[in-house]
Amino acid sequence: MARRLRATLFSLFLFLLVATEPALATSGGTIVFTTLGRSRYAFDIFALPLAPQRSSSSSPAAAAELRLTDGASVNYNGNFAPSSASLLFVSERNGSLNIYTSPVPSAASSGPGARREALELELEEAMAPAPLLPWDPIALKDRPSLTPDGAHLVYVSTADPAGSPRRSWAAVHATHLPSGVTRRLTPRGVADFSPAVSPSGEWTAAASPGARGWAGEVEDLATDIYVFKTSDGSRRALAIHDGGWPTWADDATLYFHRRDSDGWYGVYRAEISVADGDDAGVSVAASVERITPPGFHAFTPAASPGAPGLVAVATRRPGSDYRHIEVIDVSGDANAYFQVTKPVAPRAHHYNPFLSPDGARVGYHRCRGSGNGDAPLLLENIKSPAPDAFSLFRFDGSYPSFSHDGKRIAFVGLPGLFVVNSDGSGGRRRIFSGNAFPTAWDWKRKGVIYTSIGPDFASESTEVDVVAVSLGDDDDDDDPQHLHQEAHRERHEQRWVVFRSGRSGHKNLYIMDAEHGEAGGIRRLTEGPWSDTMCNWSPDGEWIAFASDRHNPGAGSFAIYMVHPNGTGLRRVVHSADAGRTNHPWFSPDSKTLVFTTDYAAVSAEPISNPHHYQPYGEIFTVNIDGSGIRRLTHNSFEDGTPSWTPYYLKPDDVGETLPASGTCEFEDCHWLNIDAQPDGLMCGRHR
Repeated sequence: MARRLRATLFSLFLFLLVATEPALATSGGTIVFTTLGRSRYAFDIFALPLAPQRSSSSSPAAAAELRLTDGASVNYNGNFAPSSASLLFVSERNGSLNIYTSPVPSAASSGPGARREALELELEEAMAPAPLLPWDPIALKDRPSLTPDGAHLVYVSTADPAGSPRRSWAAVHATHLPSGVTRRLTPRGVADFSPAVSPSGEWTAAASPGARGWAGEVEDLATDIYVFKTSDGSRRALAIHDGGWPTWADDATLYFHRRDSDGWYGVYRAEISVADGDDAGVSVAASVERITPPGFHAFTPAASPGAPGLVAVATRRPGSDYRHIEVIDVSGDANAYFQVTKPVAPRAHHYNPFLSPDGARVGYHRCRGSGNGDAPLLLENIKSPAPDAFSLFRFDGSYPSFSHDGKRIAFVGLPGLFVVNSDGSGGRRRIFSGNAFPTAWDWKRKGVIYTSIGPDFASESTEVDVVAVSLGDDDDDDDPQHLHQEAHRERHEQRWVVFRSGRSGHKNLYIMDAEHGEAGGIRRLTEGPWSDTMCNWSPDGEWIAFASDRHNPGAGSFAIYMVHPNGTGLRRVVHSADAGRTNHPWFSPDSKTLVFTTDYAAVSAEPISNPHHYQPYGEIFTVNIDGSGIRRLTHNSFEDGTPSWTPYYLKPDDVGETLPASGTCEFEDCHWLNIDAQPDGLMCGRHR
């Protein structure tokens, strides 16, 4: 049964009531968080032979698409080893991102007429993915490539913290595989994305914002392309202004993508010269040539010395909701385009193509499933950087919170409020069908969950209610009832809930009676012409943490503050630079630490290389309540958010990844790729 607590006028975000007895903190504990869209990706790496795509007598559909990865976890950003016999790829298996290698089935078995089922059986029997890098430190390891001798693995890592907030931790590293010795190739204080090793192995190109850093971009990162020595990162020089995702055709030719003033992504070619002398090792070409015209998107190019004159690209054509892989023959007077994936899987997104060194195959990653519908429940163990202090889990649902006995998790589906057993048994149960937001369990009354209901991203004057939902045997409760005012009640076990309200014209915090709503008492906690939101009450009852833009009202920047429930002791705990965002704080069971989501580490990959995100940043961090000891918990290029912390310890060994072999694949491409048909070329679906 859901009861409306009559806290109207934009009480959209609430977190945690305080009872007369604080929750008992236990050793360990569990942090859960959500990742936008993660349960729907189910990526695997696939390949198609190039020959049928280039032959006028063969249909691309006649080529057998070959799955190169094993269907476990999420696998993406592949690349062939120099011999073409092995595959390098990124995988999120075993709770941590790493770079893996596996053998590639023979080319003869993947020609027209080969049965896909037999090929996948061969894959499962013969392929044993092996990690190439040690597990520690926990970090993103992405965009792998090997030097021609196979001795050095070059990749992006986020292992090294940046020198200041809101700077990307992404940097190019090289690991000598026989010895395991790793060297950072990116200078300190600089970020590098999307590295590519030249065919000779002498040079590496990467996209970098240089000294500019990250200004909060959610679409184009405004990077330039730098070239440096693969051996040690020396001879670093600016090669191309305004470019991303470089790829080498030979040691003097680079392809890359760039977005023009009308919003179209295009692929370009640059001729550069490199020299291994005492002076700078790179000189910029006299001219840069665009090889794809405006009018459709082309991005994330891939070239190979084994396929001279060919460039594989991902495209978004007008009228299509999907990105597909195409091969462009640039050797003639007019470029010729060959469809690769559309004839095979027309209603699926295909990402980040790569060509084999022998020029025989084009690879890419896509969702391995085909059906649409509800995403499966996902409770996934993530490798914790402090396993003795807490376990860490990704959860398929927003605003997750554990019941105080640790047996159930409440979460929202936007819309809908759901409850699921923490061991995954029994399936999920919908207990409210409306648009619900943060969840909090009553510390005294068993089975009572608080949330707020109403429209999202609304103004201060929008009517939104705080709701208490009592679990029972009833089916969905779509009609929450108003809590009636009582003339008298005992006060010795009074419980309170803190929430955000816009009733004054500004979004500030209020405290009211948790059982009887406004009728039982309400008072204002914060006041000012700014937004105080996303509040959380410490288990010991001493503090309320919240996000606020009071340092720069209306500018979109949020920091985390704390205040005593009586309104005293206000102080700022953590801030991610003047334009940064630190949001959704939640106290540890002992009330000494906060977990939160933030752009403190900026972005870790070029946004165009990923699926749809409202924002290509957001990692989970912890910090002591005095502002010391900030620690990064998650490393990925997705959007992590809405964390919570429970004293209940969920053992990592007891929870494996439950992402099925066939995902739903029902997700959108980057919304900012949609371009309006107006003459000015304005884009629709901008970041909200």
